[in-house]
Amino acid sequence: MKFDTPATTNPIDQLKVIGHATSRIDGPLKTTGRATYAYEWHDRPASPAYGYIVGAAIAKGRIASMDLSRARSAPGIIAIVTAENAGKLGKGNYNTAKLLGGPDIDHYHQAVAVVVAETFEQARAAAQLVKVDYAAAKGSFDLSAGRDGAAKPPGRGDDQPDTTVGDFPGAFASSPVQLDATYTTPDQAHAMMEPHASMAAWEGDKLTLWTSNQMIAWTTGDVAKTLGLPKENVRLISPFIGGGFGGKLFLRADAVLAALGARAANRPVKVAMQRPLMFNNTTHRPATIQRIRIGAGRDGKITAIGHESWSGNLPEGRPETAVQQTRLLYAGENRMTALRLAMLDLPEGNAMRAPGEAPGMMALEIAMDEMAERLGLDPIEFRARNDTQVDPEHPNRPFSQRQLVECMRIGAERFGWNKRNAEPGKQRDGRWLIGMGVAAAFRNNLLMKSGARVRLDRGGTVTVETDMTDIGTGSYTIIAQTAAEMMGVPLEKVVVRLGDSSFPVSAGSGGQFGANNSTSGVYAACVKLREAVAQKLGFNSAEIAFTDGQVTAGNRSVPLGQAASDGELAAEDSIEYGDLAKTHQQSTFGAHFVELGVDVATAEIRVRRMLAVCAAGRILNPTTARSQVIGAMTMGVGAALMEELAVDKRSGFFVNHDLAGYEVPVHADIPHQDTIFLDETDPMSSPMKAKGIGELGLCGVAAALANAVYNATGIRVREYPITLDKLLHRMPDA
Repeated sequence: MKFDTPATTNPIDQLKVIGHATSRIDGPLKTTGRATYAYEWHDRPASPAYGYIVGAAIAKGRIASMDLSRARSAPGIIAIVTAENAGKLGKGNYNTAKLLGGPDIDHYHQAVAVVVAETFEQARAAAQLVKVDYAAAKGSFDLSAGRDGAAKPPGRGDDQPDTTVGDFPGAFASSPVQLDATYTTPDQAHAMMEPHASMAAWEGDKLTLWTSNQMIAWTTGDVAKTLGLPKENVRLISPFIGGGFGGKLFLRADAVLAALGARAANRPVKVAMQRPLMFNNTTHRPATIQRIRIGAGRDGKITAIGHESWSGNLPEGRPETAVQQTRLLYAGENRMTALRLAMLDLPEGNAMRAPGEAPGMMALEIAMDEMAERLGLDPIEFRARNDTQVDPEHPNRPFSQRQLVECMRIGAERFGWNKRNAEPGKQRDGRWLIGMGVAAAFRNNLLMKSGARVRLDRGGTVTVETDMTDIGTGSYTIIAQTAAEMMGVPLEKVVVRLGDSSFPVSAGSGGQFGANNSTSGVYAACVKLREAVAQKLGFNSAEIAFTDGQVTAGNRSVPLGQAASDGELAAEDSIEYGDLAKTHQQSTFGAHFVELGVDVATAEIRVRRMLAVCAAGRILNPTTARSQVIGAMTMGVGAALMEELAVDKRSGFFVNHDLAGYEVPVHADIPHQDTIFLDETDPMSSPMKAKGIGELGLCGVAAALANAVYNATGIRVREYPITLDKLLHRMPDA
């Protein structure tokens, strides 16, 4: 189905199931332990062997020698796979670093071997006996030191590293009010609950991989390319995923090594990446240095806005696109954005929840707060004066929907923003300095082709099959709601099967594009199934209605299942969007409000209240949408106050590579969180009239916290995370 104009008569608009708060249909499986994940899936061959990964002990250089003799003689050992005996390996489309290193080493903890044994404990013990001698080489590990040598990265299609509109240098120089500030964000880890895990089994030259992965079609292709197999000889299965945040978008070492280990052992092999290896072996969010310049008139209107960002990555890697939101969020006739990339020998930098906008908003929304203060304006009023209903870089392209100002006004009223003291450091509650902060929320809405297959049996049960994944976001539920709405059946009559490469290709889970696109693909398949039902029952498809398990036209009503009385009916289709992304800018908007306290003696920060107001098209399921937003808000607290991968700049690795040293928020850190969803539908977005929301809930949170810290203390921190050492020596007198 091609969708390139707003839907008119649309059965999804009945809203009998869609739009209703619905508990996750996979919830009982997960709360009872019956939702089996990649490392434990039950419908697979018996007696798997276990693989244990050996990671490189240097960040750059070569393997001089590898002694496997002691490991091979250890109890229970079946096979040891290294680059020397793995055979020729290709490189997938989405991987920057090789997934099995040797003899060259690209980064610390790059996999150099997998040890396969009868039990996990035996594999782990033998892995400690692998002796590797290295010839280390000098590497580059410091973004600050590499900033001057950073280069302009290549562009991809319409996505260019630099943009200019008007005369930014001249307009900034002549602006009556100016801001020129530099902000930094650190390297961050995904730190999801479920580790990267896979199990592989071969039948001849055909491979089945049970793996924890967000993008089935991408990864199936990369597995085939890496192992030199025809794509049709690879099947990926990933029905449940214990969190991903972008870290499981791509093929990783656990899957490749499970496949290689299974081939060498001639039996199924499972590999779960050990937690201390995940931080350096897999991808992370790269650190950034961001310079923002804003010029404005005395009336508060921006006349010039410039945003430059420096980040680092391995050769062939991409930059962190931290300037993306600045191209779209605020008006201003004279504009400039630029990305620069330094070559670093740290582990691969790649997508992490809201790549680009998340770290970009951490800087931009502090800069907007600083500029508002210089102008003597309330931060919300300053943002409102610079609102725009068109893409500022392409004024002939309007936003399909944009309710940023409405989000901020509604949030201000709900949060009690009028009680905020605009003068920093003036509100106290005993030993606590109290502050409020606000930031805009922004994330683009991406349109991607997505497909599904829908089956109807004689009992009236509808089964949906798509390779879409559920990373804890509620995909099972909203897909079931979509099918139930379209086919006029209760949720109990819908079966959803996800995460299998033998199913039609979906958008996958990432970039907050999964919900809108995957449900639209199911919508398209259901439209085709409705037509097949009408034809089978002798109805005019233009007049037919599907309600309460019945198919009705005029005075005639027939049970839905009767259409499949002679055998199952099936339909398959995909949603495609034509030129919609070119004619209209599609984005999601919101506002984040935070109140916190800072201990006047210790500089300890305690978050007291949080509110997110979101405008993201039709909310398909308020329950799962709220869950996504409050989870993202929690992640924003971590980004603002604690998360930082500490780089050893001599040896080139992340020192705190476990959950003891890498701090993330826990329940005690998080207060009550409120969410408000604007009553919005976007007919330009899809037939569902929905958008994504999971990353919108993150973008802006950290800046709102930073702005609240400033309001509480008068201390402006531009280097994340905002830790005690950045406050203590500057705290006001008790």
